[in-house]
Amino acid sequence: MEDLPHQYRVKTQGSATSVLTSQVDNLPDIVVAPPVQFGGPGDQWSPEDLLMASVANCLVLSFKAIAKASGFEWLTIECESDGTLDKVERKIQFTDILSKVTLCIPTTESTEKAEKLLLKAEETCFVSNSMTCDSRMECEIIVSEV
Repeated sequence: MEDLPHQYRVKTQGSATSVLTSQVDNLPDIVVAPPVQFGGPGDQWSPEDLLMASVANCLVLSFKAIAKASGFEWLTIECESDGTLDKVERKIQFTDILSKVTLCIPTTESTEKAEKLLLKAEETCFVSNSMTCDSRMECEIIVSEV
């Protein structure tokens, strides 16, 4: 890992009659539009979708790094992040995010250690740590014969 601080730059452009295009050097463009709830078409990523994707991805990537550093073996992981957008004191903001994680581990690993590593990943997820709303995680750990 490079020393902090890191800088990230995204360029977004559009016109009065078009959806937006977000660009990052060396990556495919992402087409962005408002969600259905705000009158959008519902067939493109929205800023709200991208925020929930950022939470879920950061949590999983944090777990992967922590598991690797701990020598913990696992089979699959799934994270579904569900955010509530509401009006608070005349501002629209996310008020709550619940991330549901399902982790499948081999019989050779401990469910207690798996839960401990998932909780550590939740604590170190910098996307969740950067937001002011409540953020919670629920874990389901499945032990599987490989």
